[in-house]
Amino acid sequence: MDNHQPGVTNFVHVGLVVEDLDETVRFLALLGLDCSEPGMFSGEWIDRIIGLENVTVEVVMARVPDGTDMFEVVRFHSPSAGAQELAPAANRPGLRHVAFKVDNVRGVVDRVREAGWETVGEIVDFENTFLLCYLRGPEGLIVELAERLDGAPG
Repeated sequence: MDNHQPGVTNFVHVGLVVEDLDETVRFLALLGLDCSEPGMFSGEWIDRIIGLENVTVEVVMARVPDGTDMFEVVRFHSPSAGAQELAPAANRPGLRHVAFKVDNVRGVVDRVREAGWETVGEIVDFENTFLLCYLRGPEGLIVELAERLDGAPG
């Protein structure tokens, strides 16, 4: 008797829809992600998957250096996304941020600030286990950086 119920077996990617693909890819590359060359996709198959008509998208896959996790960064050429909304605050319901482990929070923050982006709050030492920081990137994307400290268990 097989008790296995169908369900999630692996993480594949997070889809991130943006207006400025180049700027978002530049930001993700500054964080240390490996970004593919853009590819264009259209056709009935994509229309049927996402429930829109006459879809044309430009896609870049952005992977973390160990190759395990990635963003699918998508710019819709058609149909148009419509009016822009303000970037939601960090406490708004919904998928609000993504977190990455880094080897040097301050170094990454300095590099990102030099490129024109800022932190949401401050760099914080959480109980001598992690340095944590939120960055706000292009189009309101919030990225949390976590640097493991010597006091962290394991």
